[in-house]
Amino acid sequence: MQLSRCPLSLRPRSGEHVPTLTAQIARASNPGGTTAIWVRDRLDGLWRDEDFADWYPRDGRPGLSPAQVATVCVLQFVLGLSDRQAAEAVRCRIDFKYAMVRHEAPLFPGGSERPPPLVCRSRLAKLRAA
Repeated sequence: MQLSRCPLSLRPRSGEHVPTLTAQIARASNPGGTTAIWVRDRLDGLWRDEDFADWYPRDGRPGLSPAQVATVCVLQFVLGLSDRQAAEAVRCRIDFKYAMVRHEAPLFPGGSERPPPLVCRSRLAKLRAA
């Protein structure tokens, strides 16, 4: 395996707040809470991107947030997840997004949370044809 020659730089993200909609959905879908929500609520600020700044060059393309990577590693260990399961949880689970303070792009054009009617019809037509 050959490593990329393009160095990664750190763009600190510490101090960001969980988007309101993400917090509302995470709490509504998990009223009893989850381990990921507990980690965010109780351990927030335990590790910060700035703590890892010396490990990164000053210039280069932005790398992953080390605080987010640390959060996922802790959750992976505590929950006994494989690497693949942890990656899937980051991609799919709202409580992981809450714990990582992930900012997601709007689902549909114009920042709407609901698709335009034609988008739904065209996607349904493709699914029916498959």
